Amino acid sequence: MYIVLGATGHVGSVVADELLDKEGDVTIITHSHEKAADWAKKGAKTAIADVKDTDLLTSIFNTGKYLFLLNPPAPPDTDTDKEERLSVKSILKALVNTPIERIIAASTYGAQPGENIGNPGTLYDLEQGLKDLHIPYTIIRAAYYMSNWENSVASVTKENRLYTFFPPDYKLPMVAPEDIGKIAAALLTKEIEDTSVRHVEGPEHYSAADVANAFGKALGKPIGVKTIPEKDWIQTMRSIGFSEQAAASFAGMIKLLQYENPEIPASPFKGNTTLEKYIRTMIEHQQR
Repeated sequence: MYIVLGATGHVGSVVADELLDKEGDVTIITHSHEKAADWAKKGAKTAIADVKDTDLLTSIFNTGKYLFLLNPPAPPDTDTDKEERLSVKSILKALVNTPIERIIAASTYGAQPGENIGNPGTLYDLEQGLKDLHIPYTIIRAAYYMSNWENSVASVTKENRLYTFFPPDYKLPMVAPEDIGKIAAALLTKEIEDTSVRHVEGPEHYSAADVANAFGKALGKPIGVKTIPEKDWIQTMRSIGFSEQAAASFAGMIKLLQYENPEIPASPFKGNTTLEKYIRTMIEHQQR
């Protein structure tokens, strides 16, 4: 029995689909009755749960052997760091003394200890907590999700402009969520004896200028780039619904990406999806 926590997101949904196709016996954990019904139609077992309900989560984990673990993102209008650390704590506690034999856990490039740095901090806590469970696991540290640019569709479509917190020519490792999910599903079906950290990124690194060019090709018009200055980061995020705490945490994460030495893995998994292909497919899907 495979269990997928985070199956309704970009990565987890691919993991679940891959496992259903290849293995069949899959349980999806979700908090949504509607999404549970959709997965049931695909042939998955479903469990509706809040990840902070530790006892319920334990009972679900007791039904399986192999777990894909993705800590659900907290809503941006909350104190995201606090809420995501609470869910990490609940998940780790729920795994104690369960029959889970193998875990593949989603993390991020640059995971490290710290406060107000977003995912690098909260997912580092998850990585460290897994060490104490004595369950074989693999951490997948993924590069910057290409899906993060979905929030830019409105501005590039209406204003012909891509707004970004990064300098136009600053290149980052990026990856399509589908590539992460396929790699995670493949790893979950293999025997794991020792713990390890594996990195996943796309075929090359990309800048905001590359993203604008990809949007331009998909839409058939030139797209400019507007970098939001650092002094306006928090105000900008507050204006689109981030809480004060979440905005400060997100700003801290962007500073890490720009000013700290980026994590440069020696031999990462390389996904096949290019940025141009991802953006084109995303636009085509939204225009249907």
